[in-house]
Amino acid sequence: MGKNSHIEWTHHTFNPWWGCAKVSPACTNCYAETLAHRFGGAIWGVKGQRRFFGAAHWAEPLKWNAEAERTKTRFRVFCASMSDVFEDRRDLDAARVQLWALIEKTKSLDWLLLTKRPEHVQKLVPWGEKWPDNVWLGTSVENQEWADKRLPGFVTIPAKVRFLSCEPLLGPLDLSRYAKKSGIHWIIAGGESGPGSRAMNPDWVRSLRDFAAKQKIAFHFKQWGNFGPAPKKSQESTLFTFPHDGPVMIARHKALNGRMLDGRTHDEFPM
Repeated sequence: MGKNSHIEWTHHTFNPWWGCAKVSPACTNCYAETLAHRFGGAIWGVKGQRRFFGAAHWAEPLKWNAEAERTKTRFRVFCASMSDVFEDRRDLDAARVQLWALIEKTKSLDWLLLTKRPEHVQKLVPWGEKWPDNVWLGTSVENQEWADKRLPGFVTIPAKVRFLSCEPLLGPLDLSRYAKKSGIHWIIAGGESGPGSRAMNPDWVRSLRDFAAKQKIAFHFKQWGNFGPAPKKSQESTLFTFPHDGPVMIARHKALNGRMLDGRTHDEFPM
């Protein structure tokens, strides 16, 4: 959990618990699992015991809400960076009930619930067809296979804002069938960072950018990650070339690759 998060598209992060299990290729190099292992405890995997928190932890969003009311500012809260709210386990139900109540109390916070398990959402939330206005629902779509698995049901869930996290973006995406009737309100895209990172083809993210512009969907480009487009006269020794004479990428720290896409940043938000 943290106030003033370093994640570009949120203000704060809140985790009702720590721990998760991998479900798709986007999870291969999970940063949350790596971070959790530094703190010890077997909290990852299907058999792992999730780590829960006390009253002081749960009181933090109430403070953020009070500040938002005082400053007349809406804060975005990413929930959850170290877990998945919609992991379908009975030992998580009590914390989920506590989370729903907290969301309903903090009406000046916009809660961004990001999941890789959208098929469980409607049976685990208490809101039926009338969701609170301060809940934004997101799902991860790293390639076309997982977009086609997750999005048909996802775009029908009646959250005020539905967003996609295409990070790490591991392949090209055609989202045209899911954008009808405002099925998608926001697209976040980015490459992978950290050990074992996989390169993102610039054409994949350009296609998402252009699609979002055409459909009037807010678009946010978060980062290139550990592979960025190589300068034409690069002297770097670590290069990656996509097959069939594709783009040449340079492997280096994500801070050096940055988040400029064709000469500009993209920091759009829905509404």
